[in-house]
Amino acid sequence: MLTQTTTRVLEPSDLEAALAVLDREPVANAFVTSRVQVAGLDPWRLGGEMWGWYEDGALTSLCYAGANLVPICATPRAVRAFADRARRAGRRCSSLVGPAEPTAQLWRLLEPSWGPAREVRAHQPLMVTDRLPDPAEVAPDPYVRRIRKDEMETIMPACVAMFTEEVGVSPMAGDGGLLYQARVAELVGSGRSFARLDADGRVVFKAEIGAATPQACQIQGVWVAPEYRGRGLAGPGMAAVLRYALADVAPLVSLYVNDFNTAARRTYRRVGFQEVGEFMSVLF
Repeated sequence: MLTQTTTRVLEPSDLEAALAVLDREPVANAFVTSRVQVAGLDPWRLGGEMWGWYEDGALTSLCYAGANLVPICATPRAVRAFADRARRAGRRCSSLVGPAEPTAQLWRLLEPSWGPAREVRAHQPLMVTDRLPDPAEVAPDPYVRRIRKDEMETIMPACVAMFTEEVGVSPMAGDGGLLYQARVAELVGSGRSFARLDADGRVVFKAEIGAATPQACQIQGVWVAPEYRGRGLAGPGMAAVLRYALADVAPLVSLYVNDFNTAARRTYRRVGFQEVGEFMSVLF
């Protein structure tokens, strides 16, 4: 039993306590919760360590340290402890991401040793809905469908284009895209990759349900082919993906978006999403 404030790497035996923390904010924590529910807390299966912050023997805050560094239900004292551990370990992640306030505090503490960042996106509205839009306002696109396993070569170019446009670097760099292709294949295989194809079989709209738990799921990777932008595909496409998500995945559907992407935010509001919080991302 831990009887003082301390931080440590969690072990598989800590799973129940970790899930209790994650369940406190099911929407904001959907990404990490989905990984933990599948992989547990074994670092090899989880793809990173889970750090825990204890006060008076109780686990109160978490930080996922993998390809992303993600503070979870993190109090100011916990953030300071996580920053100390991260500083000692050295930067191994490609980004910091999470609820804006603790993520901003974490970055202030890490920037002197980890900076400069390639980009800081300090204001990313977190949006949520639990229902479909009025079909008289935005009807789901009937041509948006699940991508089949034999259509990986069709969806991959669109995924790469979206990632490169959104993040600013190609996911094919470094390992030749092996990890990214595996992630796309995982989403396709689980039935969480959606697209509309044109008459030539090219992707004109796509989106994925990235994180999924019984409580909430998260839409990601929303993209319209450049030559099709401005034709009103995004709203009906999102309504179609939302219909799949609510019917098959979870009762709450979320996403987060850059504050400067006013067109996307307008589209998401039309489909019924409401802003309930704010995320922050620091990209390296």
